[in-house]
Amino acid sequence: MTKATARAYPNIALVKYWGKRDSTLMLPLTGSMSMTLDDFPTTTTVERTPEAAADHFELNGEVIEGEPLRRVTKFLDLVREQAGIREFAAVRSKNEVPTAAGLASSASGFAALALAASKAYDLSLDPADVSRLARRGSGSATRSVIPHFAVWRAGDDETSVAEAIDAPDMRMIVVVVNAGNKEISSREAMKRTALTSPFNDAWVSSTEQALESMMSACADNDFTRIGRITETNALRMHATIQACDPPILYLAPTSLAIFNKVRELRESGLEAYATADAGPNVCVIARPEDADAVAAALVEFGSVRTMAPGPGAELLADSEAL
Repeated sequence: MTKATARAYPNIALVKYWGKRDSTLMLPLTGSMSMTLDDFPTTTTVERTPEAAADHFELNGEVIEGEPLRRVTKFLDLVREQAGIREFAAVRSKNEVPTAAGLASSASGFAALALAASKAYDLSLDPADVSRLARRGSGSATRSVIPHFAVWRAGDDETSVAEAIDAPDMRMIVVVVNAGNKEISSREAMKRTALTSPFNDAWVSSTEQALESMMSACADNDFTRIGRITETNALRMHATIQACDPPILYLAPTSLAIFNKVRELRESGLEAYATADAGPNVCVIARPEDADAVAAALVEFGSVRTMAPGPGAELLADSEAL
C-alpha cells in the first residue's frame, strides 16, 4: 500500500499530562487519563511520492512549511526507519478542531498521521504500536488512538502507551472562548514550567496520586469523585504554569468565569465539573441526563458543543482520501 487515510479525534485529559522527562522519546513525567471526543476530528491522507525530493504537507487546503512541516517530516522519518522505505510522502490533513487553541488538535493530528503513515509505509501495527508511534509526534496523541476513555502510564519507550479503561458514561460540554492560536506553545510552556516553576515537583507528586484516585473512581463508577479529581487537577496544572518565570497565563477572565459558573451550578444541584488544557477554552463534564441543562447555562460564555465519548483512530476507505 502506498496511500492510506485515517481519522482521529481529540481527547481531553481529566488527569493532565504536563511535562516530559524525555523530550526525544516524549516520555511524560506522570501518567494521565482522558476522554476521547466524538467531534472535531482530524482526517489525514498519507501518500508515498517516490519521485519527490522532500515531504509535502497541506493543512485545511493550505501548503504548510516551517516548523509544522519539520515536525511532520521528523515524524515520517521514524516511520520510514521502521519500514525500511526511504520514499518521501504527501500529507494532506483536514482539522475540524481549532488548531493550537488548547483543544488537543495535535493529539488528533498525530494520532491520525501515525495510523495513516504506518499503513502507507506497509507497517503492520496493533493499537498499542500505533499509540507508541503517535506519542513520538505529540504526547497526548498516544491517547487519541484509544476509544472512549484511556489511561497513559509514564512507563518507558516500550510501555509508555495508552490503553482503554472503563468509566461511567458522561458528556463533555466544550466552551470555545477563543479559537485563535495561543502565543506560547505547550511544548515551550512545559519546558519553562520544569525549569522555573517552584510548584513543579508538587505537581508531579500530586498528579501521580490523582491518577491512582481517578482509576479507583472509574472502577467504582463514581462520577462525583471523577469530577472532583478532574477539576482539582486542572486548576493545579494551571497554578503550576502560572508560577513560571515569566508567568504563563492560559486561562482568560472568561475561562475563570466559566469555572465559577460551574461551581454555582453544583451549588444549585446541577452536578458538573470544569477542566481546561493549555489554552483559554474550557471543557465541562456532566452526566448525560444533565448535559443539555449545563450547556444551556454556559452559552453566554462562548460557542458551546456537547460531545460524547468517541472512537479511537480508524482507517477510512479510499473514497474518503483528501
